[in-house]
Order: sequence, then C-alpha cells, then structure tokens
Amino acid sequence: MNGTDELVLTGARVHGPEGTLDNGWLAVSGERISGTGNGTPPPGRHVDLHGAHVVPGFVDTHCHGGGGGSFTSAKAAEAYTAIATHRAHGTTTLVASLVSAPPGELVSQLAALSELVTDGDLAGVHLEGPFLSHARCGAHDPGALRDPDPETIDTLLEAGGGHLRMVTLAPELPGGIKAVRQLADAGVIVAVGHTDAIATQVTAAIDAGATVATHLFNGMRPLHHREPGPVGALLDDDRVTIELICDLVHVHPDVVRLAARHAGRERTVLVTDAMSATGAADGSYRLGRLDVEVTDGVATLPGSGSLAGSTLTMDNAFRNLVHGAGLDIADAVAATATTPARLLGLGGETGALRTGLLADAVVLDDDLRPVGVLRRGTWVGGHAPPADGSRRA
Repeated sequence: MNGTDELVLTGARVHGPEGTLDNGWLAVSGERISGTGNGTPPPGRHVDLHGAHVVPGFVDTHCHGGGGGSFTSAKAAEAYTAIATHRAHGTTTLVASLVSAPPGELVSQLAALSELVTDGDLAGVHLEGPFLSHARCGAHDPGALRDPDPETIDTLLEAGGGHLRMVTLAPELPGGIKAVRQLADAGVIVAVGHTDAIATQVTAAIDAGATVATHLFNGMRPLHHREPGPVGALLDDDRVTIELICDLVHVHPDVVRLAARHAGRERTVLVTDAMSATGAADGSYRLGRLDVEVTDGVATLPGSGSLAGSTLTMDNAFRNLVHGAGLDIADAVAATATTPARLLGLGGETGALRTGLLADAVVLDDDLRPVGVLRRGTWVGGHAPPADGSRRA
C-alpha cells in the first residue's frame, strides 16, 4: 500500500506513549499504524477530527456479555452480539468471562468460545470460578462452587485448547495454592478473587504465581487495619495487577482514585465485568444459572440486592476515571489499553498508538464519548468515521 492509500486522521489530540500530540495525526496502512506525528500530516485519505481525542482501542479482560447476549450460552450468535455491543463502545480487544458452573458445562462453553478466539474475535477466555469461596461468591451459583483439584484443572485446560487465558480462584480453599502453581505453570494468568482469605494466604498465592486481583474490593474480605486481607495484600504487592470496576457503583470514586494512585499506571486495569444487560433495557436477565434484575442500569440479585456484574462499557469506565475519580487521560489510557494489553501478553500488538502496532483506536469528543472506533484499520461497531474534511492530499 503506498502513502496515498493510507488513512490519515488529522487535527487530533493523539494520546501516544510519549505523551499527547495536540495538533497530531495518525496514519494507518492496512491493519497497522504506519506513523504518528505533529503538524503537517503525510499524504493519504485525510479525515480531519477537528481537535477530537484519539486514544488506543480499549482492552477489556473481564466481560460476561452485552446487548442481550451472554458468553455463558455457548451460542455463537449471542457471543457475536456481545462482542459487537462492546466494540461499538471502543473495546477492540475482549476476553470472554464465564461464571461458575459444573465442569461439564464449562467444558462445553470453553469449546464454543475457543472458535471465536481462533478467529480473532476474542483474545481468550476467563474462568471466574468455580473455585470460589462460598462466603464471597456474590452472583455465582453456590451449588456450582467446588474446591480445585488437579484432574478438573487438567480437564479445563484441555478444553480451552490454549485459549484459556485467566482463572479466578480463592486461594484459601483446600488445594488452592497447588492450583495456582498448576495453572501458572500451564501459562494461565491466575487471579485472586471471590475470596475470604487473610493476607498471608493471599501472599502465598502470589508467591505461587498469582498476578491479578479480580475486581479489587468486590467479592472479597474487606480491608481492615488489623487484618489487611486480600485488598491489602493485593494492592500493596508490585507483582499484582489490580482490576477495578469503574462504574462508580461497585467502588466509590474516592476509593477508585486511592487504589489507582497507589498501584500506579503499570498495575491498574479497568474492567467492565459487564453482563448481558449491557447496552440493553432494564429488566430481568440471567447470569449463568442465576436470575438478575436490572434497574436504572444497576444489576442485582433479586431479594438480596447483591451486585451481579455491571452494565458498564469501557468508554464509560474511561470517562468515569477522568471525570468521576479525577485522574488524567494518560492514566485512563494506561488503565483501559496499555496495561491490560501487556497483562495479556499483547503489548507488542495493541494497547498503544505506536508505529507497527495494530490500528486499534477510539475517537473521543470533548466529553470523552466515542464518535469513531477503528479496529485493525477498519471502522467498526456501528460508528461511522467522521466525514468532515475527508479528502485525498
């Protein structure tokens, strides 16, 4: 492809790894970023963004569904609906999360989703359970929970066919630390979550290979000044990346800010934990085997009021981190793209606006709302590219 065939986004605030280019441009050749710069852009099919922000495409490592579709259904049509819903909001790289279920069901779900990973529509699968604490199970079916054992883990690894990217478990369960080692040795990211562990048990899991805190604060023993529990152990360990559900419902904005500032850009990841109701109307839904009621966009278990995932999208998480928690755009870029891409081992492919990486980008207006989504060099997700000023130089 020669230079005149390149798509060139011009007149933008381009948020790259070295900082923001205030009168910046980003050139795309095929699926890749071919260059970025300031001032006069190179020849190509110019699209003048009139000062809009351009940030890397979002990377969501924890998502259960959207648009009425659920990844637990093992139905390709529902999975594609969920993927399309989140792409429309800027998520260009997505990991499908499954909730606790009997091993046989998880095997079927893993097999179905593995095809989407092979096709490039998903970046992997995350098992959130079934090795979770009954005391902190949240919106997981208590009847599906079980202690980890090597045989079940081997079965799940085989079913994943190399596409099982992450497993969340409670390390205090019998066999928990051995399970961490087994999964880590198999190349799976091990996350600590839905746990009633004390701090020493969590530290033992980290020593054994756990590297992620599943939605910090939610589904775990709370921080206490005499027993820091999982929150203290995970937040204060430089080996651990922390997930935060930044809908400002699961975690208060002041606590989001405290956690993100303590962990820093290198360790903070925003996730949606989105369920099928995301991008859909309020009403009754299912999360795995449980009924969920969504009112004013907040998903809860009927009767208990326990939060049951979210209806968050990554563009809202980005905006909430900036406008709600008071962090800056560079923090939001790191937490929604650069750090999660690196966590998944994809930092050499996506997560930043850098020459040679995939052309995954989101165009945001002054209020940080998406007006265009570019995935692998193609406008996707129902957002048409901005048309003003489109011309050939």
